[in-house]
Amino acid sequence: MKRILIFSLAYYPNSTSGAEAAVKEITDRIGPAEIEFHMVTLRYNSLLPRVEKVGHVLVHRIGLVKENPSFIDLGKLPLDLNKPLFQFLAPYQAARLHHRYHYDAVWAIMAHSAGVPAAIFKMTHRSVKYILTLQEGDPVEYIERKMKPAAYFFKRAFSLADLVQPISNYLANWARQRGVNEGKIKIIHNGANPRDLANSIPASELDSLKRKMGKQPGDIFLVNTARLVNQKANDDVIRALASLPKNIKFLIVGDGPEENNLKKLAEELQVRQQVIFAGRVDRTQVTKYRLISDILVCPSRSEGLGNAFLSAMASGLPVVATQQGGLADFIFDEKRDPGKAATAWAVDPDSPEQITEAIRDILSHPEKAKKITTAAKQMVQEKYNWDKIASQMRSQVFSVCD
Repeated sequence: MKRILIFSLAYYPNSTSGAEAAVKEITDRIGPAEIEFHMVTLRYNSLLPRVEKVGHVLVHRIGLVKENPSFIDLGKLPLDLNKPLFQFLAPYQAARLHHRYHYDAVWAIMAHSAGVPAAIFKMTHRSVKYILTLQEGDPVEYIERKMKPAAYFFKRAFSLADLVQPISNYLANWARQRGVNEGKIKIIHNGANPRDLANSIPASELDSLKRKMGKQPGDIFLVNTARLVNQKANDDVIRALASLPKNIKFLIVGDGPEENNLKKLAEELQVRQQVIFAGRVDRTQVTKYRLISDILVCPSRSEGLGNAFLSAMASGLPVVATQQGGLADFIFDEKRDPGKAATAWAVDPDSPEQITEAIRDILSHPEKAKKITTAAKQMVQEKYNWDKIASQMRSQVFSVCD
């Protein structure tokens, strides 16, 4: 049996993103008799235990805490010190745990947040294999500027890795630019939410949610299921609403620092009644919000891959998106990618006008929309299935410590 220690800034039940969801989907599919997974992550909430089994992962939590902190609390003293402290507290905790458990490998989830502590640990434990997964959604130029104060260790986050697993070709190119040998790079994508592929939610639950969200007969719901950050460009969707009929509404599922700005923008453009803020929703429930909606619209300014897009395709929703970063791996537009089967409607970043055109095209041509969404769903079933991805991780990534 192998033991692997994961470095991750966040994990369940704290606020999680696609990266943490990916860890859970993968580890849930690998039995503890085969690989025993441990994790070092931040605690934040004093009510959470320091050590807890979450799925197949034994989670060890560290850092500064407060009782039931709000999202705003995380960005204020003292909790905002946790991220920089993690870079040095995590390798210390890992060394203590290694003395007890004797890990075969460490696995860092994202270079800019967990690569530094993993590299520090690797520098003093050379016999332990080091796996780096690249899940970053921000532009790599921004990440590299942000990491300049820790440039020495950030460089080693890449150079010391025994294997680098990017989730897209975009992130694989970043690894190459950082000097990683081609033989150490294994591209394995993330997958769609399994509940979207299963399509097993009772109609009564969906009807109840429609009533809760105020969806009336004749309403068209645009939806985005992501954190409310500038990267996701929800502001461009709100701007597009100003040129669309009043029965077209925008359901925003998630929370984040941009929420107040988005509400103010909707007021200024006089479309506030067309924008529905659902707030943070547990990942196990997000599928329901997609299934009561009609079109996923997320014109991201940057993406490492884009789990939400894959999940929307699995649910059979038409998708309007940019082709930024890792989205180019699976967002294929009939005009922009004539040699490929169309899977979505591609728009340029920061282009509300193109968003409006794409939505009108989807609503005006239902047969074309059905053809494209069917092709997209088939692609997800074949290439972005977590069962297959976990198998690839087992055979191509975790095998590094065989």
